[in-house]
Amino acid sequence: MTRSELVAAVARIHSHLLPKDVERIVDVILEEISSALEKGDRVELRGFGAFAPRQRQARTGRNPRTGETVDVEEKVFPFFKAGKELRERVNQGVLTPQTKGDTSS
Repeated sequence: MTRSELVAAVARIHSHLLPKDVERIVDVILEEISSALEKGDRVELRGFGAFAPRQRQARTGRNPRTGETVDVEEKVFPFFKAGKELRERVNQGVLTPQTKGDTSS
């Protein structure tokens, strides 16, 4: 699902809201999650999952094209862990037999 599909789905469910208002709501939610992660905070959405910043230590890597060794700096990346309810819903067969294993979408 893309951001625009999410906005359309929320607008369909909450028809009393204008689509531009729904778009603004989605933007604010995503911006708040991003801002919290940027500050190093964890964001937990009960029943859905948690976003948290994780740190990767500096290491020595290899350029796959040339084989040359390169130093890879320490970095922080966003990590998502699905909540129990979300894991259970996904494992209850949300995927149809035709789409299982299909990663083209």
